[in-house]
Amino acid sequence: MRDIVFTRSSGWIPKVIHENGQLKLMLAAGADANHEPREFTFPIAEAHLAVIREDLARHLLLWSAVLPLCDTAGTRGRLDEDAAVALLDPVLLAPPADVDALFRRIPWDRSRPVAHGADIALLERGQVCQAMRAATEESNERRAQEYHANRRRAARGTVLGPLDAAILRYTGQYLHGATVPRRMPDAVDPALLPQVMRVIATAEQACAGMRIGLDPRRGHRATDKRDWDRMAATVDAAVRRAHPGLVDDAVRTVSFLMCSEAADRSRSTPADDPEEHTDLGDGAKTALTFTDDKGGERTWRRDGQGTASGEFWEFVADRSAGDNEVFTIEDEEMGEGIQLHFYADSVARITTVRPGEAGSDPQYRVEYSLVDGIGGYRNMVSAFVRGGCAALDQHGPWMADVAEFERARRRRDAR
Repeated sequence: MRDIVFTRSSGWIPKVIHENGQLKLMLAAGADANHEPREFTFPIAEAHLAVIREDLARHLLLWSAVLPLCDTAGTRGRLDEDAAVALLDPVLLAPPADVDALFRRIPWDRSRPVAHGADIALLERGQVCQAMRAATEESNERRAQEYHANRRRAARGTVLGPLDAAILRYTGQYLHGATVPRRMPDAVDPALLPQVMRVIATAEQACAGMRIGLDPRRGHRATDKRDWDRMAATVDAAVRRAHPGLVDDAVRTVSFLMCSEAADRSRSTPADDPEEHTDLGDGAKTALTFTDDKGGERTWRRDGQGTASGEFWEFVADRSAGDNEVFTIEDEEMGEGIQLHFYADSVARITTVRPGEAGSDPQYRVEYSLVDGIGGYRNMVSAFVRGGCAALDQHGPWMADVAEFERARRRRDAR
């Protein structure tokens, strides 16, 4: 039989219960294997209950001191009741100076006092009892999150100035640097917003006209890492030059914002090649076959809705994987094609020198070239679609000798 003896208005603060003829403190902490909150209990005396009833500060400090023991219990372990009971007198009944000394020796959860309004400066100086004079029953979890975010930054040697903090709030990355940034002007102190917008304007001007393309080799939504790094470096340099007082965290969040927005624009743009609609030479393709190393095949014809390049890169995004990195585009009628080797940043162009006759095998000319990232592959594919293998001459050099090509590839990879 369990009866609640004392509870505060905030539901998470530990309760005092009467269970099996004994007073106990009950608290929820951590989670079990099913991600449900765990409940822990341990015995207390009437003297402890009296302090818990009358002294919110001591109640909260006891909670902070016991939480690490709950963390140690994990998802299924037992609470160390002896250790928990041993905290009761020192936290609830000892003089303030002794309590302060105790909290300098033991592990404790700082987020609870901070969330409930404790004076952070006094906490940092080890004056926990005095800090808790400002405590309230109602909690502010965001205050605790910001406190821990600042502690993490301080551990890295980073101290934010007012403008740095405002920029991080504007991008939504004040609490978590891994959060995808977005524009949140309402989160910024109105007095600082004009300065924030000047920094953002500097970044926008620096990357105007730049774009981050998609990289279908890694799926439908993956972006070109080289494009991303290039834009980030451009924005970083411009912001540091125009606003030299900003800390690294503030500069990085601005470049992250610019790159994320550019990547989103690319993801909302069809995987198409506009040049194919307007620049059709005599060698422009009317039908092509796409294949991969795993038996996948797709046929494209010009009378369809999409362009050859767009359809091919959709095929790549659908099929590309760590064990499927060779893709071919073939024009069977013209007897030519290109083969893309994503694993080696290289491409082969293949032309039929003599078709197979009377049971003999066809004779092909195969030439190899190095490719500079996904941008290089896109140029190769577009050129082939518009003009066949002959249009690829300008994208060389092309090497028919395999040994010569391998030496060139090793030289490039060694750089």
